[in-house]
Amino acid sequence: DLMQAIYIKDVSFESPLGPLAAANAQAQPEIGLNLNTAGNQLAPDLHEVVLTVTVSAKAGENTFYLCEVKQAGLFVLRGLNGDQLRAVVASFCPNMLLPYARQTISDLIIKGGFPPFFVPPVNFDALLEQAIAQQQAQDGAANDGVALN
Repeated sequence: DLMQAIYIKDVSFESPLGPLAAANAQAQPEIGLNLNTAGNQLAPDLHEVVLTVTVSAKAGENTFYLCEVKQAGLFVLRGLNGDQLRAVVASFCPNMLLPYARQTISDLIIKGGFPPFFVPPVNFDALLEQAIAQQQAQDGAANDGVALN
């Protein structure tokens, strides 16, 4: 069995003004969404993958809320080379963790007194390809001795 456990590693919800922030705001808040994935090898075949999802709602200087969930999972990953392992940790595993993080974030925001926010579907394969392309561009620039400003 690939997945051994799914758990919340860390969670935080801040709402400096509580629901009053929405009442006092002149404008609709700007929603910020940030995703990050990290993997740790705990044993030869056992990997912990942590998907961090951060959602913020701000209007000007007013922060409505800041919500962060580190959704983790333990996965048994065998027989993969470096690139395959990287792809599984950066794409397949986060895809399995995202529904849990999505539910926790939604619950926290609602319990904070705000309208629900649902983290949209994420294409982790595309994010991985983008990260690889950026890394290759940086490596190429470093090898060419070219400074990119």
